[in-house]
Amino acid sequence: MGLFDKLKNELIDIIEWTDDSRDTVVWRFPRHGNEIKHGAMLTVREGQTAVFVDEGQIADVFTPGTYKLTTANLPILTTLESWKYGFESPFKAEVYFVNTRRFTNQKWGTKNPIMLRDPEFGPTRLRAFGTYGFRVTEADVFLREVVGTSGDVDTAEITDHIRNLVVSRFTDALASAKLAALDLAANYDELGTALGETMQADMEAYGIELVDLMVENISLPPEVEKVLDERTSMGVIGNLGAYTQFQAAKAMGTAAANPGGGAAAAGVGLGAGMAMANQMTQAMNQSQQAPPPSGATPPPPPPAEAFHVSIDGQTSGPFTMDQLKAKATAGEISRETHVWREGMDGWKRASEVDAMSRVFGAVPPPPPPPGA
Repeated sequence: MGLFDKLKNELIDIIEWTDDSRDTVVWRFPRHGNEIKHGAMLTVREGQTAVFVDEGQIADVFTPGTYKLTTANLPILTTLESWKYGFESPFKAEVYFVNTRRFTNQKWGTKNPIMLRDPEFGPTRLRAFGTYGFRVTEADVFLREVVGTSGDVDTAEITDHIRNLVVSRFTDALASAKLAALDLAANYDELGTALGETMQADMEAYGIELVDLMVENISLPPEVEKVLDERTSMGVIGNLGAYTQFQAAKAMGTAAANPGGGAAAAGVGLGAGMAMANQMTQAMNQSQQAPPPSGATPPPPPPAEAFHVSIDGQTSGPFTMDQLKAKATAGEISRETHVWREGMDGWKRASEVDAMSRVFGAVPPPPPPPGA
């Protein structure tokens, strides 16, 4: 190999990046000490931005297209290198290719539960997760604020920081929304939109834009979900007496279908099941309708009505009607105070609950003014 061929091999005359990965955000052109030839061709493909860096200082930025590198299209580098009259010799510069396409389906989620005060459940813990996408909008800002001198950068080096910001801003958005836990599922889209708008200023500082930020699930602790399932089951059952008869009927069918007893056993099982169901129905009717026998001990009185009250965001109680009257007289509660008792769908103002009318009906009117 002659001297001319050796020098030719040390000069770079084509600069391009053919991206064969799906998660590379920044790729540094491997110059390895070689010099860029005067008039070299730079190819920037769609979804890419090329940035020239001279001794750690960001110089010229190239959007998609094909360029012949001369002083005409390297104005900043020309100034930095003091090429007052142009240049004809090779030069050295670092070239970074930044991927500007969308990186979708990135995951975020809460590492630890978020503590909140729920209007129905009181203090509770929530977990949440979802997805988002991002893309680099300002390649020079992104290089300066995120990449530095690290060279190649993939999505894993960026998503951890974005995920932490999403969780922090989501906690603020959830607290500001002041929604009951059971109403959150109907507001996922609104929460995701508000979260994306809140985070946009954070991302612009890094030259990044968030896209398609979504809240996919917000969940209660497993033990709370179990209690909710039991409460739902009771609502589905409805009439407990009818449910008991239904269970007895199922037991009859099981006994009659016993293959070991034959047809006679099936008849006996069916008859026994019907008799058992009749006895259960009669016993339930008698317990509800028949008066207690003479000399029998009467059953305990029904439990007194009691309500929980919400004062300054704190839940207290339950209080009996007499205790509530005393609080109303003392001015501790009013008709606008929110109350709740077992069986109610949620918190309501005292003025909206019929039973509470007895509390405020007992409150004397304000005294007349002096001298009246």
